[in-house]
Amino acid sequence: MKIESGLPVIGATRGACGVGALIDLSGTKTHHLVEAGLRILCNLDHRGARGAEEKTGDGAGMLLQKPHAFFHSEIPTLGDFDSYGVGQLFLPKDQWKQIALKKLITTVCRTATCRLIHWREVPTDNSDLGRTALLSEPAIRQMFIEPIDPLTPEQLDTRLYVLRRLIEKAVKESRICGPELFYICSLDRRKIVYKGLLTCKQLQIYYPDLSDRRIKSSIVLVYSRFGTNTLGAWELAHPYRTVVHNGEINTLRGNLNRMRTREAALASERFGDDIEKLKPITADSQSDTAVFDNVLELLLESGRGLPHALRMLIPEAWNKDKEMDSRRRAFYDYFSTIIEPWDGPALMAATDGYRVAAILDRNGLRPCRYCLTRSNMVIMASETGVLDTPANEIVFQSRLKPGEMFLADTLEKRIVPEKEIFEELTTHDFSAWLTENRVRLKDIVKPGPEIEEIGDVVSYQRASGYTLESLRCLVQPMAEEGKDPIGSMGNDAPLAVLSTRHKPLFQYFLQLFAQVSNPPLDYLREDLVTSLESHVGRQRNLLEETPEHCRQLFLNSPILTFGEFEAIKHFSRFRPSII
Repeated sequence: MKIESGLPVIGATRGACGVGALIDLSGTKTHHLVEAGLRILCNLDHRGARGAEEKTGDGAGMLLQKPHAFFHSEIPTLGDFDSYGVGQLFLPKDQWKQIALKKLITTVCRTATCRLIHWREVPTDNSDLGRTALLSEPAIRQMFIEPIDPLTPEQLDTRLYVLRRLIEKAVKESRICGPELFYICSLDRRKIVYKGLLTCKQLQIYYPDLSDRRIKSSIVLVYSRFGTNTLGAWELAHPYRTVVHNGEINTLRGNLNRMRTREAALASERFGDDIEKLKPITADSQSDTAVFDNVLELLLESGRGLPHALRMLIPEAWNKDKEMDSRRRAFYDYFSTIIEPWDGPALMAATDGYRVAAILDRNGLRPCRYCLTRSNMVIMASETGVLDTPANEIVFQSRLKPGEMFLADTLEKRIVPEKEIFEELTTHDFSAWLTENRVRLKDIVKPGPEIEEIGDVVSYQRASGYTLESLRCLVQPMAEEGKDPIGSMGNDAPLAVLSTRHKPLFQYFLQLFAQVSNPPLDYLREDLVTSLESHVGRQRNLLEETPEHCRQLFLNSPILTFGEFEAIKHFSRFRPSII
């Protein structure tokens, strides 16, 4: 933080991660684009974090297309571009553990009808690393894998995805090393990730590969990490296998729980019986971005396109937008019955190796700027000015608005307008599906029984754990003035679970919140982006979309009246049960 006259200047503080992307819309792969990506990364250095060690950062990295010409010159026995996949791995430095892991991985490859054709030791230069980064530095290796039987490129993608999960589970079960010593940065036919516990300027020094003029790409994603909730680690650096993310997913715990409940119903023609080998899809020990990346990867590998998958996970604020196109609204409404939003302040940028999509959260709490140059290059980043570009070279420039999506396509060689994206996504008549299958709670509620009057209110309040303070500071302002329950004093009372006194149910729960980067939201002033609407009903296969998926009960609010509760209890169509 900059200091002037003994006081910190808040405006001079910059953080919250740096995201950058370069896309040559012509699809031409060049080393110039890689060099420009490294310059963008260095210009985002102020968005990364450092501790007391100036030479140990929170993490930096680059995702680029698989440099086939470079790999072929290093390993002449490789086939054509679509015939193999390359994995970037962090391994323990202990030689015996490396040997054991390589043997295990070779065995797993055979069981997955794949052939491990080569191990490459990735050149690294750790002369500029800080002490913390050096102490946890892994051995970095690349493995090259081809299928034993002939496969289409899409089938190879699926095979590599399943193989990675099998390797991860086999290594965990073998206990050859701890999870912090083994990590697969990427295992892909189309792209590769170089990253680590580095500062932005160290990335190119640490990985000499990135300075080799044979390394070429038409897509580059770079990232400078500012860890707000976790300490830096080699595997926590971005990019992940598909995504880079500036922000936080505040709904993570709920998202994780819901994903676990869906796993039993997962099925896909692409995976067949291999679907069981992918489970569990997520893990509690992963960061929010890693979990999101896993779910996004599952949706992509099951056949959904990049814009479709992202829009399922991060929808716009559609509920109360009266001007939104009806087909677009129906798309969001339908998928709200299948999967809940992954919500929080976020700029998400992701690639499938051919297209780059960026999406902003519904509140627009993270910045994203982009421009198109005369040379058909798209520059996208967390801020403007990350790459020196003469003004007369810029065709147009803009920024992502709250909930907006950006899509650059190197196959179609253009930026795809968002309206056009939704024309491809709304192929089904989602509105008709919802009308025919979904039931609204208000339509089945009947006049309820009279509620019995309570005689001695104080006895009931005492039995329910209410105190004089809660009545005076919370209940009374809510009842008389409609105010939020915001009374607050120093609380030295024991946790509800440890108390000898009976406490109200809600006191057994504590709110989780991000202390650094999540601004407060007023649900009254921000009514357009807030909603209590939810669905109750059977969770069907996440990897399909059918009319039956939206056969659910729609609730305007999860807080039910006695009459609504009775209506649900006796609604035979959904066969409710009381636990």
